[in-house]
Amino acid sequence: MITICDVGPRDGLQNEPDVLAPAVRAQLVTKLAAAGLSRVEAVSFVRDDRVPQMAGAEEVVAAADPGGAELSGLVLNERGRERFAQTSLDRVNCTFAATEEFNRRNGNASLAEAVDRVRAVIACVDSTQTSVTVTVSCAWGCPFEGEVDPGAVAALCEQLDGADELVLADTIGVATPRRVRRLLERVSILGKPVGAHLHNTRNTGYASAWAALDGGAMVLDASVGGLGGCPFSPNATGNIATEDLVWQLERDGVETGVDLDALVAVSQWLEELLGRRLEGLLSRAARWPA
Repeated sequence: MITICDVGPRDGLQNEPDVLAPAVRAQLVTKLAAAGLSRVEAVSFVRDDRVPQMAGAEEVVAAADPGGAELSGLVLNERGRERFAQTSLDRVNCTFAATEEFNRRNGNASLAEAVDRVRAVIACVDSTQTSVTVTVSCAWGCPFEGEVDPGAVAALCEQLDGADELVLADTIGVATPRRVRRLLERVSILGKPVGAHLHNTRNTGYASAWAALDGGAMVLDASVGGLGGCPFSPNATGNIATEDLVWQLERDGVETGVDLDALVAVSQWLEELLGRRLEGLLSRAARWPA
């Protein structure tokens, strides 16, 4: 069964103009877990003044009911790891970009420094209690440097010995299905579980999700309602919608363990909460087959 990780509470909300209270974000995490998502990225341990949408991460974790879901948190540095360690989260997600310029603008670090930060966090994690995912962003293209060499991405992944899982992210939505399949196949050779975090910015996200599965992906990230993007990437919007992805997979016999009706209800609840229409399509289409 494929693991679907809903990143809505973190990646989905981090770029919203409205700041939701920790208690409300905890509700979202709880609703997603109750809908059968096997993993939810619940929070990010970042500075409140830089990303106020993610303030109060510890409060969110304390108030959320994970049910049977694995909850993860994004950690960018040692301070974030220390905060993570004080929570009950199951998985730490570290990330860095595949290019120099994105790392400098996003994390004020060179590529080498960003890799070292991630390796330092991994080294301090208690592997007997916590799983580690490393996400390599800009894996298929960078808003500042353009095309990214697949060989360079694979070489970066080779440096991440301590990670339990490697996820490649199409941060600005420029991946195509064939490119996704080829890069996932290349990274899968390393022997670790691999995954993909895809955006639908240019309408290739859902086709690329299938290509990721063909390339060996065991994890697919998606965001309820298609919410979110990256605040440090110009024009980078459009996570693939979890409910649309799940319908597509289940329709062709790929088990996800998700209660699709419950997930659609979460998307509709979120639309009411934010006061606007989200990008996901399934909540507006009739279920078929009924």
